Amino acid sequence: MQRSFVLTVRHRAAACLLAGGFILPAGAQPTLNGCRIAAGTICAEAQLSGAHLRDADLARSNLARAMLDSADLRGANLRNANLRRAKLDGARLDGAVLANADLHGADLSRASLHGARLANADLQDADLSQADLRDAVLRGARLQGANLEGAKFSGTDLRRANLAAAELRGVQLGNADLRGANLENADLRDADVSSARIDASTVWRNARMSGCTGCPQ
Repeated sequence: MQRSFVLTVRHRAAACLLAGGFILPAGAQPTLNGCRIAAGTICAEAQLSGAHLRDADLARSNLARAMLDSADLRGANLRNANLRRAKLDGARLDGAVLANADLHGADLSRASLHGARLANADLQDADLSQADLRDAVLRGARLQGANLEGAKFSGTDLRRANLAAAELRGVQLGNADLRGANLENADLRDADVSSARIDASTVWRNARMSGCTGCPQ
């Protein structure tokens, strides 16, 4: 009897992940489109577009090339997850933990990452255009070659982040912390760093800075 009840709860939970408005019962590990929603799951190329995965524990999971566009991942634990080349455009990741995650080449365009924690994450060649990165922690993140055009950066922690050759044209870096950040060869044309925190350890070598407000002359 008890086994039957557990299975029923899991099936309901899986269905409601797409419908929304459901809080998973303790211990439940629903399966959604063949993907077990649990830490350490292996779901490369999973079809999870628009899924409701708020507060889900997907730490150390393999979600490489997964379709997570427009998914609700607010507060989710994705620490050390493999999201390489995953499609996360328009996803809601506010408050999510993505420390040490592999997001190399991922599509995060128009994603909301307000207050997300991405310390030491690999975001090389990722598309973060129009993303909301306000109050996000990107300390030590690898953002070489990333597209950050149109992203929101107010209060963002970019200390020691590697932004070499990143696309930051026209970006407003209000109150962002760029101490120790590497902006070598970055495109900062028409950007505004006048209220950002910078110091002698910020690297500007060969950055394109024409029309940049607050950039060193």
